[in-house]
Amino acid sequence: MIASSLVLIGLALLGMPLFAVIAAGALYGFHTEEIDLAAVPIEIMRLASIPVLLAIPLFTFAGYLLGESNAPQRLVRVTHAFLGWFPGGLAVVAIMACALFTAFTGASGVTIVALGALLYPALKEARYPNNFSLGLITSSGSLGILFAPSLPLILYAVVTQQLSLQQPVSIDDLFLAGIFPGLLMLAVLAAYSFVVHKRSGGAATNTPSSVRECGQAVREAIWELPFPFLLLGSIYSGVLAVSEAAALTVVYVFIVEVFIYREIPLRELARITRESMVMVGGILIILGMSLASTNYIIDIELPARLFETIREHIDSRWAFLALLNVFLLGVGMLLDIFSALVILVPLLLPVAISYGIHPVHLGILFLANMQLGYFTPPIGLNLFIASYRFERPILELYRATLPFFFLLLGTVLVITYWPELSLFLVQ
Repeated sequence: MIASSLVLIGLALLGMPLFAVIAAGALYGFHTEEIDLAAVPIEIMRLASIPVLLAIPLFTFAGYLLGESNAPQRLVRVTHAFLGWFPGGLAVVAIMACALFTAFTGASGVTIVALGALLYPALKEARYPNNFSLGLITSSGSLGILFAPSLPLILYAVVTQQLSLQQPVSIDDLFLAGIFPGLLMLAVLAAYSFVVHKRSGGAATNTPSSVRECGQAVREAIWELPFPFLLLGSIYSGVLAVSEAAALTVVYVFIVEVFIYREIPLRELARITRESMVMVGGILIILGMSLASTNYIIDIELPARLFETIREHIDSRWAFLALLNVFLLGVGMLLDIFSALVILVPLLLPVAISYGIHPVHLGILFLANMQLGYFTPPIGLNLFIASYRFERPILELYRATLPFFFLLLGTVLVITYWPELSLFLVQ
């Protein structure tokens, strides 16, 4: 067993696709346990029958459409018109714009690339320190992961629903649970931006935007502003299920961006569809293989054995949470968030429940750690994306993001040790 695991790890390090590594592990495990290998395609068929899974390709396609349009620029203009007047306002605009864009696209790297060209020069022009501007955009790129309709939130719910838990986890619960932790992160960065603005004597506008400017900004984005309220209102009111809301999202975004604003030519739709579905296909094939692997893990009672091993050294729930934070930060640097979810959640969730941790709380702290891991030195993925996007040395990105890392690490600890912050709206 150990030898086969080392072989699979070696193949992964040599560049073998992740889904193939997971599939090979599942097939080998079922073979050694003399279980019919048909269990793997059966799991894939079971995955295809999950109704909520439709939300993933639909939200992904809608996010790609928004990314290809001028929606980010309109979003920044609206928020700047209403919030840019107070000290540190432009930085707050950048934080909110990045968070909202990531929530709808599900990809923090895309946010850095799409909004970086717009926000970085604006922050520099407003005389914010260069390191602050770089660090703000790099760290804010992953903040929206905790806000609906984030794909990682949906995927966590899909994975947990296959584990037959006594405490079922719904997507609606996760959407609610992410609100206060996400707002806490935004508030901490906004407060830091205010302090930096005061110290640097930044030149953000100190007079409110004129009524005319606000009106023009709203008029430009008049078709996009109702969209978040329409989406979230339809879900939380119970009018639409998540998959139905995802379908409404696609139709609405398609009509607005293609036919009303006319910013996406019809000839580009094939390319956008292909790119978005390639991403979805990668997620689904990893998910299918991982669910098959999860069955093997459950059959051999690996979570129970893992819990017994950990229990020998860690009795305290709080010590377990501290160890989990360290582990997930490391994972966040090494794995993309989708792979980490489908590989680790089936293993960690039963252990966490044994320590009395609510599965919804685990999901929020899992994602909070993962979004922090995206820009954790030395190998956080967003550090390299920002280095390439802004043509800056990677060491400069390390220095620029460290203050934001420690601030958000503090919020992750609050989220970890104050579960009511995540569970208040759910309960």
